[in-house]
Parts: sequence; C-alpha cells; structure tokens
Amino acid sequence: MKGLFLLAVGAAAGFAIAHQVSKTPEGQKFFSDVDAKAREFGDAVVTGYKSREAELKQTIADAQGVVSDLSARARAAAN
Repeated sequence: MKGLFLLAVGAAAGFAIAHQVSKTPEGQKFFSDVDAKAREFGDAVVTGYKSREAELKQTIADAQGVVSDLSARARAAAN
C-alpha cells in the first residue's frame, strides 16, 4: 500500500510540476517538441502496422490461390 501511495504522490507531483513548467516559453517549446515526436512515432507505428497488414493479406491471398489450384488439379486427376 505504501508503494501505491508513493506512486500516486509522485504522479501528482509530476503533473503539478509539468503544469507549472508548461506556463513558461521554454516549457511550451519543450512540450511542443515532445508532442511532435510522440505524434511522429505514432504515425510511424500506424504506417508499419498497415504495411505489415497488407503483406499478410497478400500472403493469404497467394496461399488461397495455391490451394485452389491444387484442388483443381486433384479434381482433374481424379476424373
């Protein structure tokens, strides 16, 4: 319980300090830079996710084509 209390106190103190720092021009610039970098990172994650998703969809489509071809050959060979 003591650890949880200290965590809460530390988080509250951090927010209070950040609020005071953000009122200064240097603090505004700092948080603006942090925000820009966080958005850039988020955009990179989304781009990577969409790229990988497209790769996997293409792989599945290719595999389905192979399965269809094999089943058609098996039917033809059976006749």
